[in-house]
Amino acid sequence: MPKILYLVHNLSDPSVERRVSMFLTGGAEVQVAGFRRGDAPPPRLPVETVLELDITHDGRMVQRLAAAVGAAWRAPVWAKTLATPDIIVARNLEMLGVANRLLQLWPRRPRLAYECLDLHRLMLRQDQIGQGMRALEQRLMRNADLLVTSSPAFLRNHFSIHGSPPTLLVENKVFAPSLAELGTNPALVEAPDPIRVGWFGALRCRKSLAALDAVSRQLGGRIEVELRGRPALTEFDNFHGTAEASPHLHYGGPYRYPDDLATLYSRVHFVWAIDFFEEGLNSSWLLPNRLYEGCLNGAIPIALAGTETAAFIERLGIGIVVPDIAVDTLTALFGTMTAARVRDLAAAVARQDKRLFRCEEQECLELVRQLAGHSPVAAELEAAA
Repeated sequence: MPKILYLVHNLSDPSVERRVSMFLTGGAEVQVAGFRRGDAPPPRLPVETVLELDITHDGRMVQRLAAAVGAAWRAPVWAKTLATPDIIVARNLEMLGVANRLLQLWPRRPRLAYECLDLHRLMLRQDQIGQGMRALEQRLMRNADLLVTSSPAFLRNHFSIHGSPPTLLVENKVFAPSLAELGTNPALVEAPDPIRVGWFGALRCRKSLAALDAVSRQLGGRIEVELRGRPALTEFDNFHGTAEASPHLHYGGPYRYPDDLATLYSRVHFVWAIDFFEEGLNSSWLLPNRLYEGCLNGAIPIALAGTETAAFIERLGIGIVVPDIAVDTLTALFGTMTAARVRDLAAAVARQDKRLFRCEEQECLELVRQLAGHSPVAAELEAAA
């Protein structure tokens, strides 16, 4: 049974709990160490060993890097509480730096995997700061045996250009082995009046909030927008004020993953899978969790043309791709949307193989095997086969 040490930048991130559960299902023993966001609740992870190394803050990359340097400096002390791992998985760049320090502490060198699921805006700048960040990443990756990422666009647009170790593509599928019930699009049982759009998860795109507010006002309640999750308040002028002032935006707070997914998505007809947080770069390349969550539970995805999300749904022949999110564009889309059209779009999503959106036990077993170096590495999207 391989022993994995998972180094994470945010212990309370729900996706961290999901990945830990995947490692456990794949047959690994797991220890976790990392940082906690200052405004986040204490982590609830299904492992005995969870080390909180420091507190960091959203939107402050320099502070996060400084915290990582401090954690690396103190590593000879806190690492004594850990069992020697067979594999270190470092989630994000700052944790890769900590991992490199740990490699020097044990006589038997663990394998090292760099898990990169987002590319920070500093990494993609074309000035000296961006060059320095990319050089740092390249230096820290020298000891990595594997790169784990979630979208082929990250490979095409970044790692294939600048270089990386062998790659493993692990999609952001829903991992919920104990969850038997799935959601159903309400358009399959009743007329969509009003049309309901769900924007769930990490809410960090001010353009999306403004566009959804504007089009719902323009259509006078023809559409209603459900907002759930944790907003990145540093990215909005006044998220809560905007939601409270809008007659057709409804913010219901955080939700439990995966317990609430079926209920959440069964309340909406469409899932908003558009994000301008890292406009033209990271947001164009990622395949977000809400894409998989929505499709698994019957919601019709809305994506932006030219993004990896749009390419994903176009391969499957589902969803709607819009050229932009201008008020006129969205008004034309929803203002002319008939009940029959919504029903047909919902039926197309319902016909898809659920394995495209849900992670099964065999994928967890294969993930741990590949982290341990026991099988060939593949970098193909299952949906593209």
